[in-house]
Amino acid sequence: MVDYAKILKDKRFWFASFLITWAAALQGHMMWMQKQESFKQKFGDLQQKEDGGD
Repeated sequence: MVDYAKILKDKRFWFASFLITWAAALQGHMMWMQKQESFKQKFGDLQQKEDGGD
């Protein structure tokens, strides 16, 4: 039988949980950055168009 109280007190459990969460957040951030770059390549940078139109 698994003793959940012992697992929750284990520092390795919390470190592994933090590491997995951090890696998932980093991957999500990198995917978001890639989407932003793809948008800029497809449609151009909005700021440059506004400055060039004056």
